[in-house]
Amino acid sequence: MALLLTLLNLMTSFSSAENIYAQKITLIDESAKQTSLEAYKGKPLLLVNIATQCGYTKQLDGLEKLYKKYKSKGLVVIGIPSNDFGEQTPEDNKDVKKFCKLRYGVTFPLTKKTVVLGKDKNPLIQELNNFDKKDIAWNFEKYVINKKGEVVNHYKSAITPDDKALIESLEKVLE
Repeated sequence: MALLLTLLNLMTSFSSAENIYAQKITLIDESAKQTSLEAYKGKPLLLVNIATQCGYTKQLDGLEKLYKKYKSKGLVVIGIPSNDFGEQTPEDNKDVKKFCKLRYGVTFPLTKKTVVLGKDKNPLIQELNNFDKKDIAWNFEKYVINKKGEVVNHYKSAITPDDKALIESLEKVLE
């Protein structure tokens, strides 16, 4: 029985990882070229829904610092802009990228604005929500994904990029 449960857990992890890598993203700077997270297979990921006019927007600075610190170890931070919470990202995609670069020095990849709530929710976001069966509640929620493509942690908005728990989680997936 224990062997059967272990096999089922492995199959679920594999399936979830494959679902993450199959998810499509469109990067702002790729001229609307859609790709999948398959391009990042084998790399630890930190996916964050971002906004430009939120009380948490200053976290972009901390996210860039994390990216710079751990990029050489393979970490990829991906910002996913959304206008779903209080319309706090009213800019078009070009201006979102410009704002993030000029105001916070962001060099990590940014996707085009996407829907993170409701029936039109982006399939990637739905897959992330499957981790703990909770929808994103606000801007700057963070998902840590290991090198196998498994979501291993979900952090709420108030958890800042320099939070000890987040850093420990990232360092673990970098091993």
